[in-house]
Amino acid sequence: MPIQDHAGIVAAISDEVRALMPIDELETAHRVEVLRWLTSTSDVFRRTADPVAPVRHLVAYFLITDPGSRSFLLGDHIKAGKWLPSGGHVEPGEHPAATVERECLEELGVSANFNPSTGPHPLFVTITDTVGSANVHNDVSLWYLLELPEHTMLTVDYDEYRSVRWWSAAEIRADDPGRFDPHMHRMLTKLESLYDTGSPR
Repeated sequence: MPIQDHAGIVAAISDEVRALMPIDELETAHRVEVLRWLTSTSDVFRRTADPVAPVRHLVAYFLITDPGSRSFLLGDHIKAGKWLPSGGHVEPGEHPAATVERECLEELGVSANFNPSTGPHPLFVTITDTVGSANVHNDVSLWYLLELPEHTMLTVDYDEYRSVRWWSAAEIRADDPGRFDPHMHRMLTKLESLYDTGSPR
């Protein structure tokens, strides 16, 4: 459900980030910086502008897994030139979990089915410099975990992706890291910890 006032959305997002259990020192540092940023700015949502404004804004990623094979659905993103989880920018007044639900329908044509271990809460937080249309901007990304059987029929948004395909963790690790989000391997490590312990937070 959208949260209309800025204070409310910042408080809700801060609570989600605060509840995360970092997997390593980098996520610990990113978590601290994201919490500092959320309480020190009144501008967390990207506006349609060129150059991109503000230079740092909030993104909701969702990594879709097949619960049987533990493979991952990634898209060959046209603008980024990388194989990425689906997701998008959080709209003003929108909770990031609602962004996941909206983007899942828009990009893949299916409803968001959150992993039962995490529910509609992020598993991972990252900060990444991303090449924008006119400059380098900075994405604060909350990574959510969804489940979907590999045989599910998708309606892919080919304005976003050249193609989509399922990857195993071994295939991702064996490939060139530059073809993926720079934090993808760390996300896989965090997922393995989730699978081993059953506890995401």
